[in-house]
Amino acid sequence: MRAMVFAAGLGTRLRPLTNDRPKALVEIGGRTLLEITLARLREFGIADVVINAHHFADKLIEYLKAHSNFGMHIRVSREDILLDTGGGLKQAAHLFLDGAKDPDEAIVVHNVDVISTVDLARMTQAHSASRALATLAVQERKTSRYLMFDENLELCGRRVGEDTTAEIVRKSKHVQALAFSGIHIISPRLLTMLTEDGVFSIIASYLRLAGRGEKIMGFRADQYSWRDVGKHEDLERAAEDMNRIDSAK
Repeated sequence: MRAMVFAAGLGTRLRPLTNDRPKALVEIGGRTLLEITLARLREFGIADVVINAHHFADKLIEYLKAHSNFGMHIRVSREDILLDTGGGLKQAAHLFLDGAKDPDEAIVVHNVDVISTVDLARMTQAHSASRALATLAVQERKTSRYLMFDENLELCGRRVGEDTTAEIVRKSKHVQALAFSGIHIISPRLLTMLTEDGVFSIIASYLRLAGRGEKIMGFRADQYSWRDVGKHEDLERAAEDMNRIDSAK
């Protein structure tokens, strides 16, 4: 298994912590967000990782070097400007495609500021069984941006806000609004289908491809703990979550 970690963001909501470091190096309980994410990936046998970097990229690279890449094969995709999730993935595509031992091997894509217990093995199995182009971990919870799925959990649109009209790219009789969790599994062939240029969200690509009939699936992750640690108060709550998870082991 291989993985892409999105770590290039400015982390503006975590200032002043990110005034002198990338968001990936903000700590929870003495461990950086990057270390926590890499440890999670390693639990599922993932040892080949690409990390995108922009804000204080040199510090991220020095950190990885000082920790011997945590025993993993890690490459960094530096972004001169922030390319967003789609642009960042497209720029890093060659690192997954050139000389790949198994060109069909799925890729886990994970936000560095997401801490969860989502079972990546089960999610990968579901992705493989459905032969999807991409599989997104989703939950039924409140968010400002919803993705819309049909009765088979195939992506068919999105909705921004609670009371706005949904953007539907593929008609369905039964539509459900679910929150995306920043964890996805992609098939490598997706990388060759990112026709958008410059700065763009991977969600925009998923919607375009779903509208063309490509299978973009949801994976229900309601039973797993999940937290986005984009704000200061989230760091404290995440520390409590991690202590509770460790105590349960």
